[in-house]
Amino acid sequence: MKTKITILFLFISTLIYSQNSEPIQADRPDQTETPAIVPKGMFQVETGFTFQKNDAFSKSLSLPSSLWKYGVNENFEFRLITEFLSEEINNEKINGFSPIYVGLKVKLTDEKGIIPKTSFIGHLSLTNTASKEFKTEFFAPEFRFVMQHTLTEKMSSSYNLGAEWDGFSAEPTFIYTNAIGYSITEKLGSYIEIFGFMPQNKKSNHSIDGGITYLINPNFMLDLSSGIGISKNAPKNYFAFGFSFRI
Repeated sequence: MKTKITILFLFISTLIYSQNSEPIQADRPDQTETPAIVPKGMFQVETGFTFQKNDAFSKSLSLPSSLWKYGVNENFEFRLITEFLSEEINNEKINGFSPIYVGLKVKLTDEKGIIPKTSFIGHLSLTNTASKEFKTEFFAPEFRFVMQHTLTEKMSSSYNLGAEWDGFSAEPTFIYTNAIGYSITEKLGSYIEIFGFMPQNKKSNHSIDGGITYLINPNFMLDLSSGIGISKNAPKNYFAFGFSFRI
C-alpha cells in the first residue's frame, strides 16, 4: 500500500512540475545554440535526421545526430554529442559513427538592457570513439559564445560566435550565426537564420535557413527545417526534422 501511494505521489509531483515549468528550450533545429541551461536534475535529449546535398557529386545523411544534456544546476550543464553518418561521393558510400563530443554549457550573464543573455559552450571530440572511416588524427575542440536578446513579447534575436577545429590541422574555422525567432502561437514557433563558416586559409561559406517548432507539451517538442547555400562553396541545400524531450 505504501509503495502504491509513493508511486502515485511521484506521478502527481512530476505532472505538476511539467505544468508549472518553463517550456523546453533546445539547441536545434537552427544552427544558433540557445543560452538556456537545462533545469537542474533534468535530462534532455535532442535528436534529428539531416539530409544534405553538398554539390553535384556528393551528399551526406545524419541518421541521426543526438545531443544529450544534463542540468547540474542553474548555471551549468553537461553535454554529449553522438552522430551516425552516411556519405556518398561519386556513388561510393561510407557509413559509420563520427567522434563523440563531450562538453559543457556555462551561464555567463542574464539579459539586462543592452547586455544579452549569454552562455559559453565548449566541446572536445574523442577521436578513438569514431568508426575507422571517420577517425581524426587529433582531439578536436570547438567553442561558442551564445547570446540572445528579447525584441518583443513574441520575437527574439539570437547569435553565436565561435571557432572549431577539424582534428587534422591546427587551423581553426571561425563560426557565426544570427537567427530571428518568432512565436506564432504558444505552441508553434518559427525562425529564419543566416550562418557561415570561415576557415583560416580557405574561402568562407555562407547559408540561410528557416524552420518551425511545435510544442507537444512543456517537455516535448518537434521541429522541421531546411536551408540553402548562398555562396558557391556552401552546401547546396539541406532538409532536417527531429524532436527534443526532457525528463
